[in-house]
Amino acid sequence: MKTLELVSILVATAALFGWVSVRVLRVPITIGTMLLTFVVSLLLADFGPLAPGVHVWAEQLAQQIDLGDIILRGMLPLLLFAGAFLLDLDQLAREKLPVALLSIPGTVVNFLAVAGLMKLLAGPQVTWTECLIFGALISPTDPVAVLEMLRRVGIDKSIEAQLAGESLFNDGVGAVLFLTMIEIARGHAPTAWHVTWMLLLQAGGGTLLGIAGAWITSQLMCRVLSYQIDILLTLALALGGYVLAANWHLSAPLEAVVAGLALRHFNRAQPDGRIADERVDEFWTLTEEVQNSVLFVLLGLQVISVTLNAAALRSGAVAIVSANAVRLAIMAAAAGILYVCRRGRSRAIFLMTWGGLRGGLSIALALSIPASLGGSWILGATYVVVVFSILIQGGSLHILMTRGTRRTAAHV
Repeated sequence: MKTLELVSILVATAALFGWVSVRVLRVPITIGTMLLTFVVSLLLADFGPLAPGVHVWAEQLAQQIDLGDIILRGMLPLLLFAGAFLLDLDQLAREKLPVALLSIPGTVVNFLAVAGLMKLLAGPQVTWTECLIFGALISPTDPVAVLEMLRRVGIDKSIEAQLAGESLFNDGVGAVLFLTMIEIARGHAPTAWHVTWMLLLQAGGGTLLGIAGAWITSQLMCRVLSYQIDILLTLALALGGYVLAANWHLSAPLEAVVAGLALRHFNRAQPDGRIADERVDEFWTLTEEVQNSVLFVLLGLQVISVTLNAAALRSGAVAIVSANAVRLAIMAAAAGILYVCRRGRSRAIFLMTWGGLRGGLSIALALSIPASLGGSWILGATYVVVVFSILIQGGSLHILMTRGTRRTAAHV
């Protein structure tokens, strides 16, 4: 199948299922789109004998899609940049301490605790190395899955800033942990100093590159009065900065996040009218929403090519319990240290726990695991966690936050 045909099928599916989500199901577009694609894909897989031609066509379609490459080298740069660029900087600054605590030590603790619980509960056939690899790829929350939902519901701004900030910044930490575990599995044994140096080099280098690129871009934007050029310059920053960071072995996800935040900061310091802020914001909002819809179609379609045997389902169920139990403990500890629940926010711990969604990033990392390292259950378990996270957690959290918003409005 040609590239144009493949893209047209994905976009048409996203449009149709998005329409059904809004018009019929009355659910958020991303959740409804993935649910419908997931159900249709399961039907195509289960009823293959009844329609073998359609079944073979669907399998070929799924096999032609390199989801890991599409996410890591296609969609992620734009989605991370857009998510960071559209954040409320003032609110993020007020929540910088909990965001930093959850993004760095929180991610490391989550990684170790999930790996330990998986080894304890998943059975003797699962090795420590496999558990550590799985803990690393499932520990960061996914901004792609979190941000779209938060913007559609009137959640408390401080909680929104913490969830969004954490999900944007913990990707770099999770990626370094994942790459370190892959090195260990290949027979290398990096020391604690090596891991720390890797983290500092990749994170620090990505941060500096993002800031430098954003400053140059902002200076260029304020010297022309053309919203088309402004948009093209931001696109160049989002894509070019990510590529440079990846080629220089820096943290590309962190570079994209820092570039988006820094560009917003530098643009706010420019004279009014020199940059087409509204047009640029509209462009990145639309870009993020369209890509989200297509991405969740891809995630739902992936069920055709993922092996969901008994071992994967059992490991996935254990991973769901482990990941959420560990996150609940971390959120409770953060509440005690930082008083997250002050001002009467009694549901903050639950919202922060249940709102830590996993998404395409975890699947992309799982798909990148070399076949020589074994651990065939990892991809299946990761997919189970992502499906539960988006459909069950995302769907129920949307309902919970909507009801909370309605109750608050009723009391005003």
